[in-house]
Amino acid sequence: MRTTVLAALIAFALPAAVLAQSSAPSAPSSYVTAAVNDPARKDDVANDARRKIADLMTFSEVKPGQKVLELIPGSGYFTRVFSAVVGQAGHVYVVWPNEYAKESESDVAGSKALVAQPHYANVSVLTQPANQLSVPQPVDVVFTSQNYHDYPDKFMGKVDPAVLNKQVFAALKPGGLYVIVDHVAETGSGLRDTDTLHRIDPAIVKKEVEAAGFVFDGESSVLRNPADPHNIKVFDKSIRGHTDQFVYRFRKPG
Repeated sequence: MRTTVLAALIAFALPAAVLAQSSAPSAPSSYVTAAVNDPARKDDVANDARRKIADLMTFSEVKPGQKVLELIPGSGYFTRVFSAVVGQAGHVYVVWPNEYAKESESDVAGSKALVAQPHYANVSVLTQPANQLSVPQPVDVVFTSQNYHDYPDKFMGKVDPAVLNKQVFAALKPGGLYVIVDHVAETGSGLRDTDTLHRIDPAIVKKEVEAAGFVFDGESSVLRNPADPHNIKVFDKSIRGHTDQFVYRFRKPG
């Protein structure tokens, strides 16, 4: 009995962020489940188990009616689910930095084709310089998957992560969330492998984002893979699609 009481007292005393770090994945809400099951996503379903879409949406805490900013949306895999979760009362802004857009013209065209569909009328495409992130209105969630590591690289204009993170901070409402998913690099490597292996040390990401004023709010292990050696390119056929990825959530103090 004393052990149970003591454990409860310790848990009560721990900061919420510490508890969030160790919490198990929560069950998806009804609106996340409905969004994942949207028939318009039929071509994405084959990747859902591998990419843990329901877990990531739940961890991101996105809700109906909210505003979301998605940095570098790729094929629109996450965009389609965000759109369904926030609904017509919400909005999704997908941001293509001009520098990245030059390297991924087909994906940019895909984003523009997506927003032309009535089903995705709550999605807008924004193109802007990589070092000048902005959004028409404050948002509840900023989300980026597998692209934070690109910003310091030459093709993006070597954007200082400090600049990016301060602009994300400014784009968010008080209490808003910044969710980063990326490929894990070797411990202590910092930014060394961002351009060569397309990986980044999670520790440097945490340090950089907290320096912008964010509070670390937890992490999810749903995309971790201990079999990844961390020292090969993410496109290597032995690991592509199954890299070890960290999922961090940061909160703007409210």
